[in-house]
Amino acid sequence: MDLKSGYPFWAVKNGLMHAFPALDSDVRCDVVVLGAGITGALIARELVANGHSVCVLDKRDVAWGSTSASTALLQYEIDTPMTELAKRFGEADALLAYRACLQAIPVLADIAAEARDAGFAFTRSLYYASKKSHRKSMQAEFALRLKHGFPVHWLEAGDVRAQFLIDAPAAILSDVAAQVDPYRLAYRLLMRAAAQGARVHDRCRLTKISARPRGVELTTERGFQVRAKHLIVAAGYESQGFIKQRVARNRSSYAWISEPVVGGVPHALTQAMVWESARPYLYARATSDHRVLMGGEDDAVDIPVKRDVRLAKKADILQRKAARLFPDVALRPSFAWAGTFAETEDGLPFFGPHPEHPPHVLFAMAYGGNGITYSAIGARLLRATIEGRTHPLANLFSFARLGR
Repeated sequence: MDLKSGYPFWAVKNGLMHAFPALDSDVRCDVVVLGAGITGALIARELVANGHSVCVLDKRDVAWGSTSASTALLQYEIDTPMTELAKRFGEADALLAYRACLQAIPVLADIAAEARDAGFAFTRSLYYASKKSHRKSMQAEFALRLKHGFPVHWLEAGDVRAQFLIDAPAAILSDVAAQVDPYRLAYRLLMRAAAQGARVHDRCRLTKISARPRGVELTTERGFQVRAKHLIVAAGYESQGFIKQRVARNRSSYAWISEPVVGGVPHALTQAMVWESARPYLYARATSDHRVLMGGEDDAVDIPVKRDVRLAKKADILQRKAARLFPDVALRPSFAWAGTFAETEDGLPFFGPHPEHPPHVLFAMAYGGNGITYSAIGARLLRATIEGRTHPLANLFSFARLGR
């Protein structure tokens, strides 16, 4: 599956950070993780840190799939507002999901500090109204978050203009958000896991996956076998190929990054990452080397050749939107890319077993705009499942909710 188009900035910036060895023998372990992107890396780190023997496999180079195309905005805000989740699942579950995402950001800060040199930085998040008609629903969203103690502030149009030099009818300012280099973090985590005894093998293609009564057996194209008690499928948007049930829709998202901005990035981006209430939404953030990264223009295209053709036009649209949003700063394009992503109907991820497979085959589908945040939560949830413990989000983030 071709997951991206163009030149994702993180892979260009970082290059091949480490050469992991080829799998050249049979392996036995507690858990085999299928997928060496940021989700697989976070899961491997959680398991290794808690005494499990782990083998990570990927048919590509580490982090070369969707991770290299991620724009890595770390937010607790889910693509589905808390008010809408409350209507669907009840206020208690909506709060549980949002609060878990809020708590995941400092957890990711600790993980990034442990990995070292991963481009992590705390910031704030400005969610601005694209239209006056969005104001009412945003006020309800703000009120619900404030009721439950979330660190948010309501900004009127004058406040948005004064503080961020952005023209918008209103905005919600969240004090907790962050950003990271997802490609670098995935590499650093897997390098550290390997140093602690994990087996990490990229460019490893499988010819057969067999689920047995007490474990799984994977066979590589070179004839080696990996036997494990548990399999975690963390293959990003390709994970849907392992089940017949359609649980998410694949889409394409586009991103654009500027050259380093002479004189500094727009004032707003020195204060926060910004995103809008329209759907699909435009978003922007700064990088540590004074670039502006913008993304959006999502569409329903899931055919790589069509996505490739659309990239130049989409990048041009993003550049024009950047000029309107930040009229006082000249932004010159450097790289543009597009990537496949998936979204669930309710904006929540899926972690755990699926009824089409034995219970020791687990899935990590961290789908949606805050996939890295979900992955940090999912790593702990999956470890709890493997260890036979109950996790508070096990039901809400399971495939069972599709019947609710």
